[in-house]
Amino acid sequence: MSMRTYSVTVLLLVSTTLSLALDTEPRKVAVRDIATVEGVRENPLVGYGIVVGLNGTGDRRQTMFTIQTLANALQRMGVQIPTATARVNNVAAVFVTASLPAFARPGTHLDVTVSSIGDAKSLEGGLLLLTPLYGADGTIYAAAQGPLTIGGYSAGGTGNSKQVNHPTVGRIPAGGLVERDTAIDLQKLDRIALMLSEANFSTASDIASAVNQELGKQAARAIDARRIEMIPELAGESNLANLLARVEGTQVLVHPRARVIVNERTGTIVMGREVKLGAVSILHGSLSIEIATEYAVSQPSSMSHGQTTTVAQPDIRSEEKPARRVELNQGATVEQLVSGLQNIGATARDVIAILQAIKAAGALEADLEVI
Repeated sequence: MSMRTYSVTVLLLVSTTLSLALDTEPRKVAVRDIATVEGVRENPLVGYGIVVGLNGTGDRRQTMFTIQTLANALQRMGVQIPTATARVNNVAAVFVTASLPAFARPGTHLDVTVSSIGDAKSLEGGLLLLTPLYGADGTIYAAAQGPLTIGGYSAGGTGNSKQVNHPTVGRIPAGGLVERDTAIDLQKLDRIALMLSEANFSTASDIASAVNQELGKQAARAIDARRIEMIPELAGESNLANLLARVEGTQVLVHPRARVIVNERTGTIVMGREVKLGAVSILHGSLSIEIATEYAVSQPSSMSHGQTTTVAQPDIRSEEKPARRVELNQGATVEQLVSGLQNIGATARDVIAILQAIKAAGALEADLEVI
């Protein structure tokens, strides 16, 4: 017997009032928590190298680039080997990644991540040989070397094995060393800009006003919704590091945006407390249709020269539940919406569909983001 079930959800939304002023209360935070200094950031680095010292868990012979890398490394050390006879069971080809922090000077240590790119089973117990790390411009900025720490393991053989986490990815704490000076000389900058993590004209204007009040001079101005520009010469501060320290510690009012985040894959809904709703009436019902098919065998009588056949006997049942209603007054909060939907037995996915319909009706005064 085969069975198929169809579920249909019916929503009816009526919005009586579409205009609603948000009751959002600004909060004070430090500038460093919502903005960064333009140009002061990390830069990704990547390199290609080999890990040696593995206990037979390295790449196989069909991974040709591992054999070529090993032969090239030995050739630079004065050892010539035929690549056809090389065995790489204890060697693994890897990519090495790291982040170059702002104001990095030669000798600064970096944490590096090592990831296998061949068919190695595990990097446990391995040692990364000296590997140059390149930036996006192709320049070498750091070098990495050292023993790996693995957050997992793999044991056993074919048909009977145990694996925890990812044994083909490891880290080398402080295994990278910066070789090139990439620090920005702040004293040569005639302008400094702050970049907001979230674009907001009100917040940008408030930051400029708060910085000018802190400095006692009109040295900052909002360029757009994300960028605030400062002129050190107008600020009267010769040491730009001290100037930025004062600016980053300045308290400023932040105007949060009403936002609803929806994840349809997991059914997760996150709503801010400042989200308000217009007057809305929600009618929620469900229609369930169940189709079951039973297969019977038709057996002919003896000496009739008939054939045995299978006959399908479909059985269709339908059940419609009465519609359930939720009414929300103007200015209703998120708690009232969730409580009302829970009372009518709505699931998380039902709530997602209802929120999207409320937004389409114009009764949700917030940004609805589906991820």
